[in-house]
Amino acid sequence: MKSIFLFLGALSALIGVGMGAFGAHGLKAVISPELLAIYQTGVTYQMYHALSLIGVALISRQASDSRLLHWAGWLMFAGILLFSGSLYLLAILNLNWLGMITPIGGVCFLTAWLLITLFAAKIIRASDHHSRYK
Repeated sequence: MKSIFLFLGALSALIGVGMGAFGAHGLKAVISPELLAIYQTGVTYQMYHALSLIGVALISRQASDSRLLHWAGWLMFAGILLFSGSLYLLAILNLNWLGMITPIGGVCFLTAWLLITLFAAKIIRASDHHSRYK
């Protein structure tokens, strides 16, 4: 589990940097500023969640049996594909119907962060339970 999220995070960051460069240099003169802003939103969210996937991989080293982290990682990756991917295609191909897919990716991101929050709360409860300063 831990190495797949490190791999997917690094790969997503690599692709995110490439997509950012392509948008800044290759698309700037080809698409409208509004579509370029949509494209840039995809790049931004991809980079945030690529780094977050790497974070999930690192945290998973300490909690390799956590189903919450496992699902959070997969939902982040699905969010990158659905959210950022749909924004890239919407901007490049100017297909507005792809905007219907974007919120599904957003829900994946939100659910992943909820799962990480639940994981963190579980860790806090466990450490409070073992504290001698109750």
